[in-house]
Amino acid sequence: MAKEILPKENIIIGTKLNNKEEAIRYTGKILVDNGYVDASYVDKMVEREHVATTYIGNHVAIPHGTEDAKEAVKETGLSVVITKEGVDFNGNTVNILIGIAGKGNEHLDILSKIAIVCSEEANIKTLIEASSEQEIIDLFSGVN
Repeated sequence: MAKEILPKENIIIGTKLNNKEEAIRYTGKILVDNGYVDASYVDKMVEREHVATTYIGNHVAIPHGTEDAKEAVKETGLSVVITKEGVDFNGNTVNILIGIAGKGNEHLDILSKIAIVCSEEANIKTLIEASSEQEIIDLFSGVN
């Protein structure tokens, strides 16, 4: 049976992160710890950020591995990290980090759902102010 893409264990609310690389590694470690990816995937997430920023606007970054990191993905999954203080991504403040690991092309569908949720200012506010993992799950599961 396939794992849930976004279980409560993959969501961290209210952590403090000191810099972009720490934020990316923290987001990736959740995917490693919960069995979605091999540890090597996290280095590929950092490498991706050096190639092109994963900041998408609206206080959101979507760290994910490079194309050659696909073999490190065991299961499709997301991690969500909310940091109220924010972390600097090249002059942009990121409060919401959404780590993605996708088998095959499954990440494309997930990215489009994330884009829909994160394009609405009200949803960004809900995510940043969320007091439970379930609030975040409900927001993302409401997208078809």
